[in-house]
Amino acid sequence: MLSPLTRTALFLVLTLDPGGESTARDLLAELPGLQRAVGFHSPQGRLSCVAGIGSKAWDRLFAGPRPAELHPFRDMRGPAHQAAGTPGDLLFHIRAQRLDLCFALGAEIMHRLRPATTLRDEVYGFKYLDVRDLLGFVDGTENPTGTAARDAVLVGEEDSVFAGGSYVIVQKYLHDLEAWNALPVEEQERAIGRRKLSDVELADKPPDSHVARTDIGPKILRDNMPFGAAGRGEFGTYFIGYARTPSITEHMLERMFLDDPHDRILDFSTPVTGSLFFAPAASYLQQQ
Repeated sequence: MLSPLTRTALFLVLTLDPGGESTARDLLAELPGLQRAVGFHSPQGRLSCVAGIGSKAWDRLFAGPRPAELHPFRDMRGPAHQAAGTPGDLLFHIRAQRLDLCFALGAEIMHRLRPATTLRDEVYGFKYLDVRDLLGFVDGTENPTGTAARDAVLVGEEDSVFAGGSYVIVQKYLHDLEAWNALPVEEQERAIGRRKLSDVELADKPPDSHVARTDIGPKILRDNMPFGAAGRGEFGTYFIGYARTPSITEHMLERMFLDDPHDRILDFSTPVTGSLFFAPAASYLQQQ
């Protein structure tokens, strides 16, 4: 989760079928080996995979304690926009410099899990131009790095059994690019709170700009990726935020959806999924 951003990603969200627990546990324990086997074909491809478990699935998969702050995704229902929770027991966030590596590892995971799970979402993300989203703006500018990233993302001694893990919230946003592209660039910049070309933050950013709504002090690590299907006209951003506590990401979403004013970007970007997972350290999964 702390590895550098890659050119491609695959996001898989699944729910456990009745009786699928042992198959899922076996796969989670085998995941590092699968990653090494697929990644061996291209060490420069930087293949990695983070597995997350949802609140409803945790007690079905593991005995003993559970992560202190793991709970279902909290719906955000504001006067103008809403973010609703959608089914999700397992998350696989697969990243690599090559899309074929993401596909190959995803195929191995699904080969093992298909008899025991139901696929809820499958999204292939890609790096767009110079690290921009499909709205044309740079994404992830405020991501922490180094020690600050580890402190922001990894659970510590406050929940020692799960130290080294992280809470992760995912949302699939669909963009109305026709309406967005009809705005003058200056209006787009006011909606985001940054200059489109330079990525410099506006000194006089409006209170409903995306930057103003999401600047809450404590940091999360975003690994968002654009996705799209040109033939279907479906375009968007897959939001994925890692944090030491989910309350930080939830507070950010509350400011976007529930506050007055709401985040202006929501007039053009609609979430169609929402799930919260805990991603344990690999050593925890191999010990279960």
